[in-house]
Amino acid sequence: FGSIGFAMNNGLLALISRRAGENKTEEIGKIFNQGIFNALLVAAIAITLSYTITPTLLRAILHEPEKAEMAISFLKIRIWGLPFLYIYQMRNALLVGTNQSKYMVMGTIAEAVANVVFDYTLIFGKWGLPELGFNGAAYASIIAEFVGMFVIYIVIHQKGIAQRFALFKNLRWDKQNASLITAMSAPLVFQHAISIMSWEFFFILIERNQSSDTPQAISNVMRNVFGMFGCMSWAFASTSNSMVSNIIGQGKKDQVIFVINKIVKLSTSIAIVLCILLNLFPQVFLSIYGQGDEFIQAGIPVIRVVSLAMILMSFSVVWLHAITGTGNTKVTFTIEAVTITLYCIYIYVVFEKLKLSLTIGWMSEWLYWVCMFIPAFFYLRGNHWKKKVI
Repeated sequence: FGSIGFAMNNGLLALISRRAGENKTEEIGKIFNQGIFNALLVAAIAITLSYTITPTLLRAILHEPEKAEMAISFLKIRIWGLPFLYIYQMRNALLVGTNQSKYMVMGTIAEAVANVVFDYTLIFGKWGLPELGFNGAAYASIIAEFVGMFVIYIVIHQKGIAQRFALFKNLRWDKQNASLITAMSAPLVFQHAISIMSWEFFFILIERNQSSDTPQAISNVMRNVFGMFGCMSWAFASTSNSMVSNIIGQGKKDQVIFVINKIVKLSTSIAIVLCILLNLFPQVFLSIYGQGDEFIQAGIPVIRVVSLAMILMSFSVVWLHAITGTGNTKVTFTIEAVTITLYCIYIYVVFEKLKLSLTIGWMSEWLYWVCMFIPAFFYLRGNHWKKKVI
């Protein structure tokens, strides 16, 4: 459900950036307000599903009753943080879309500090708070998301952003903007959904076809690598979405490719530096996880593959998100769907049929990012996107 919020955020970001480029400040407020309504509606649906259908699914998927009940208990608590998370993400779209992303740092720091503090106090029962164990992490996440949302709310009001864009004024359901936001965001929601499913499919195949726990442990570390180091590429991707939409709003469509290339240079430069560091000192990085020499030796060839994939990712996501900035989110979904299909075929053949090594399996990331980049690049080099109006 968190990825749905991320997808809605990307759609809203493109719309807000477009209105900012067109200098329609009042429209920004209307779109933002309706984005909040849409987000809360989706959150309500997600909460309902978490109390009705999801428990049955978890009991069917998880064969150990204790683990199933633990997961259900955690989910029924954790899901209540979704409204705060969605509103927090919508405000991020507002700040990035109006070129005020520097204020996001305050909310991020507040959320991170709150998460660490309440994880410690609620999981272990410190500072007079109850010891809640696993469920304590769920409560901590809810509190952290509320704190992050609240801090950004204060910043928006203190800096006059709410007044400038007429936020929270004339709050009512806007059918036209609701349809526009849904049309923009729906393909992105499905795009993120199939992406997550393919990732889970990858790990299921590893679990089914590897003889020890080491390959799965290595793969979990590689997932962390993408999370830690890939966040910079995703930040540049959001920048691409916002700047492309803004420039189109200004009527400067001829500048779009120039801007994308500038962002690509920055994103790729950082990825190359990280790739070099990971390849020079793979033992140092892998030793952080304290898994022993066997783990480190088995992980070195995989981390080399992943580090190269990060370079491919650094420019591929920028080009893909630039398409989102043009408003053609159906195109981004189509590219993702085709890419995911090829990716799943590759990993199925490698792991299930040919029983090849984990290193060969992780080369699927090369296929994934190349297959994503090529159609995105040629689509934006053409003229079809210039006809889209949002």
